[in-house]
Amino acid sequence: MMTLYHPNNLLVTGGAGFIGSNFVHYWRHQYPDTRVVVLDALTETGCYENVLVLEGDNHFRFVEGDILDQTLVEQLLRDEKIDTLVHFAAQSQADDSIYGADAILKTNVEGTHSLLKAAKKVWLDENPDSRHRFHHVSTDEVYGALPATELAATEITPYSPDSPYAASKAAADHMVRAYHHAYGLQTTISHSSNNYGPYQYTEKLIPLVITQLLQGQCVPIYGDGQQMSDWLYVNDHNRAVDLIIRSGQVGESYNITANNAQTDLNLVQGLCALLDARFSHSTHVPHSQYITYVTDRRERCRHFASDNSKICRELGYSLTETFQSGLAKTVDWYLDQPSFW
Repeated sequence: MMTLYHPNNLLVTGGAGFIGSNFVHYWRHQYPDTRVVVLDALTETGCYENVLVLEGDNHFRFVEGDILDQTLVEQLLRDEKIDTLVHFAAQSQADDSIYGADAILKTNVEGTHSLLKAAKKVWLDENPDSRHRFHHVSTDEVYGALPATELAATEITPYSPDSPYAASKAAADHMVRAYHHAYGLQTTISHSSNNYGPYQYTEKLIPLVITQLLQGQCVPIYGDGQQMSDWLYVNDHNRAVDLIIRSGQVGESYNITANNAQTDLNLVQGLCALLDARFSHSTHVPHSQYITYVTDRRERCRHFASDNSKICRELGYSLTETFQSGLAKTVDWYLDQPSFW
């Protein structure tokens, strides 16, 4: 029989970033009696305004700080009686990592190790009988691009990262597993496909396309636009992480995906169609006139895909959004939040 774990006090790293802030809003809505502490360094992708609406909430605290500051993390774990750490903080620009990997390795590998050391010290060394969870949010990019003959990566697919970013996340995954097996830290890992939705940094593909089209600016399609990725609405990701924390098997990893791979070209054309429908009398219609094909500056991975059968079968996970409904909600959010972009 499955034993449910019930968090009381959460520390969410990277909780002012895109996925992290959405998770914080989701958690505060779903579990209003639990406490959420956000730790975020407020770098280029973290924005305090993403969680500003929670200011004054007695069950919420924001701390500006770095995950590499082990002393600070230990203090938060003790002072806030944290029993659950949800680790979103990461540098996730795969393209940037190719031209300069040092910062990404420092945050994603050393930062994760710093958190693990703090968790071990407070939860295991000082309180050997403590109930706790350490959930690490990873990426399906650790599996690398798949050959055309392979449909999707499973949790037992060997890692084959294609960028320094993916390699840094793979290294972090291995450290999390090592701390579970070597020390007994109660860990879980999730591998998510591409997320989209509110609060996403505007250099990412979907918000970039939306905001460029709204301003009548060209949208670049690299190469032939046939690079293929799975796209997951961010709140479906949040629900999956919730399930893993509460009922996932300690020491296990779970893929989180929408099983809905799209080419970049299909994605952009879908966004053009949504904006055409909302602004049928605009001079920008058809918005597809702004699609521009450009020579890619590097050979991009053609096919990322992972299989979510395990989380569906073992934890009863299912999607609440289709690709179309998620895109529509995302477009509407950016239309309603012009100050964000």
